[in-house]
Amino acid sequence: MQRMSPVPPPPSRRPGRPPRPDNAAMRGQLLDLATDLFAARGVAATTIAHIAQRAGVTPAMVHYYFKSRDQLIDAVVMERIVPVIGFVWAPVPLAQDVPQAPIPDPAAGARAFIAEIVGRLVQCAAERPWLPALWLHEVVNEGGQLRERVLRHLPSDRLQAFAGLIADSQRQGAITPGVEPRLVFLSILGLTLLPLATSALWRRVWQADPQAQSIDTQAIAAHAIAMLTGGLFSPSAPPPAPPGR
Repeated sequence: MQRMSPVPPPPSRRPGRPPRPDNAAMRGQLLDLATDLFAARGVAATTIAHIAQRAGVTPAMVHYYFKSRDQLIDAVVMERIVPVIGFVWAPVPLAQDVPQAPIPDPAAGARAFIAEIVGRLVQCAAERPWLPALWLHEVVNEGGQLRERVLRHLPSDRLQAFAGLIADSQRQGAITPGVEPRLVFLSILGLTLLPLATSALWRRVWQADPQAQSIDTQAIAAHAIAMLTGGLFSPSAPPPAPPGR
């Protein structure tokens, strides 16, 4: 019987740190876990050790991909939040791209933009369950850890163009005079992210109502569009005078 040659031993490794996988998949997984924890626990209450424990790795492994906690937070903003902002507001044309001639049907144009923005925002929130809570707790909240990091990436040019489109439609009589064009984008955020972030609360309030329990993201989007484009009251109902006037 022919003798089998012995299996050669593995090459000896030089002393030092153990090898670490340097791949995009692991880095992306750590970013996803960090984002989820930031939304659930808050940024201030989430440490590198928490993220490492959730990932099943050592804190040193997290530091291999992100040299510091600030670098990790910046990566969450740039790679998880900023792309959402860009996607949501991409349909709004910049001011220089808006035709100067009066729009034949300003109401239809305004409705189309609002519906598209709402649809994209709700789509992003459905695909990223962390988004509503993270935005409300860490961006909207006065003490939010991500506020300054995120605000510098808001598309101010597109927000100004959007407010301008609303104002133009308002001047042509297509939008209620009491609407403040500069606050419409905040109304969009409030009518979408707030119901999504507080889903557990209002489902508890309406726990005995099967219809309330069946409200999904499409229903929330439809509600937001109806409120923004049609209002709560029918056109025949005169609006009340503002307080103090």
